[in-house]
This record gives sequence, structure tokens and C-alpha cells, in this order.
Amino acid sequence: MAPVSRIDPKTLFAPDEWRHLTSRNSWRGCWLVAHAWGTIAAAIALVTIWPNPLTWLVAVMIVGTRQLGLAILMHEAAHGGLHSNKAINEWIGQWLCAVPVGSDLASYRSYHLQHHRFTQQPEDPDLSLSAPFPITKESFTRKAIRDLTGQTFVKQRLPLFLSLFKRGDSGDTVSHESFLSSGADKMQRFLIANGILFVAFWLCGVGVWFFGVWIFAMATWLPLVTRIRNIAEHACTSTGPDPFSHARTTRANIVERALIAPYWVNYHAEHHLFMYLPCYRLPLAHRLLQEKGLIGRVTVSDGYLNVLRLATSKG
Repeated sequence: MAPVSRIDPKTLFAPDEWRHLTSRNSWRGCWLVAHAWGTIAAAIALVTIWPNPLTWLVAVMIVGTRQLGLAILMHEAAHGGLHSNKAINEWIGQWLCAVPVGSDLASYRSYHLQHHRFTQQPEDPDLSLSAPFPITKESFTRKAIRDLTGQTFVKQRLPLFLSLFKRGDSGDTVSHESFLSSGADKMQRFLIANGILFVAFWLCGVGVWFFGVWIFAMATWLPLVTRIRNIAEHACTSTGPDPFSHARTTRANIVERALIAPYWVNYHAEHHLFMYLPCYRLPLAHRLLQEKGLIGRVTVSDGYLNVLRLATSKG
């Protein structure tokens, strides 16, 4: 099938509007990565200073969401958006974003650009994430329980770990259900990066929280919010010819942005329309589409709860 049709942004925006939308600030890209790691450090500090079940739960949710945030910033690097210098963009995207959470920038970029080229078509590698919806509430509940009990983590990560012991395993694929990359070399990098993280935690006197928060969040909250994000982006959207309707934008409140949708990932329709805009310009793109009376062509939902209601509406 032919690639999806594209919108010429010059037919929608004045030259100065488009110039501002596409302008990139390398310092801001670096700040976003620093913000993700700083937020993780703050969550660890919270549970260290005030150790109790509530602060531990909050820390797990914050860290899991920022782990997703690192994957989102890897996605930003895949579009060249973290830094104007290509080498710096690649290094930050790979070593500070992708590797610590088990991904690989080059593998992800190849996979992801295929998704953009054939969005919601049979050739779309992510089609399996949206095609089954809507599903029943019972089905979603079972999936959420598997996420929160670590079953999804084991299902996704164990084969990658076992690849270390297989001769000649040079697989180079990306999971349809997550951002994880296969291959023994990818797992080696992940283990080395997390070994360095453990040493950093230990040197700071918080080694117990490497397992009790960082790994626990990766095994529980991260799979759940990744699932919710995947559902919100494309489930129950059009597979028709209009590129305005191939993805969904979810209007997220401050709690949802903190615990489900960091770094403007909720503006997914705008990202698909103009995939090389920096993530921090997507709210402006949304606002300009509203002002021009075009937002009605975009699939927009008010909050993630409404998205989940729609996605679990099968009787």
C-alpha cells in the first residue's frame, strides 16, 4: 500500500508561524533530559527522606513515568529534536535516554519511521497496538493486572536477557508492545548502564532504592503507562485517507502529565501531522490549528479516562 498522505504545512501556517514552530533550541533539549533524570533523583530523595508506603508509591509512579519520559526523549532524538548537532543528538538520545531503559536509538528510528510512513495501514509495525480496540473492560483489567504484577515485564525482558546466552544472536528488532530493542549487544548495554546506575545509587547511600524503586517501577508502572499511552495514541482512530485523523491528541491535566504523559507526548495527532516539530512546540501547533478552525478534523479526547472508556467499550 502507498504511504499515507501528508499535509503541506505551508498551506496551513504563515511563514513566520512555521519558522517558529520548526525552530529548535538545543539547550532546551538538553534541559528536558536533565529534567527527566532530576525528577527521578527527586523521587528517590523523597522516599529516602520520608520513607513510608505513600512516599514509596509516589516515587514508583514518578520514576516509572520518567522512565517512559526517557523513552519519549529517545523518540525526540530519533526525529533529530534533542540537539542541532547530530553527533550530540545521537549520543544523548542513545546513552542518556535509550540504553538505561532497554532500547536502542538506531533500531528504534528505523522502526518508528516506518510507523510514520504507513500509519494505521497494514505495513504499520504498530498497527497491532491499535487494531484490537475497542476491547472489553475485563480484557483491559487483565492486561493492567499483568502490567502491575510484573508479568508483562518478565514476558518482554526475559527473552532479551536469555539472548545473552545464545550464540550468534544479533537480532535487531523493536517490540511492538514497547520501545525495547532485541539483540545480545542491546541487553549488554542495558545491563552495563544499569550496573553504573546501581553503583551511583550505592555511592549516594540509597542502593536499596535501585531495586525498590528504579527496577520495581520499570517492572510495574512503566508497562502500564506505556500501554495507556499506546492506546491513547491510535486506538479507535480512523484508518481513512485523512492524515488529520490517524492519531489522537489527549488533553491532559497536570496529574496526567506528571504520571502518564510527560514531555507533551499527549499531542500525538500534531506530531503525526508535523513529525519534525520539537516536542515543546506541539502545544503551539495545537493552538494554531484551533485558531484556524482545523482542530475539528483532529481526533481529540478530554483526558485519558475518556480514552480508556472508549477503548474498553466493547460489550
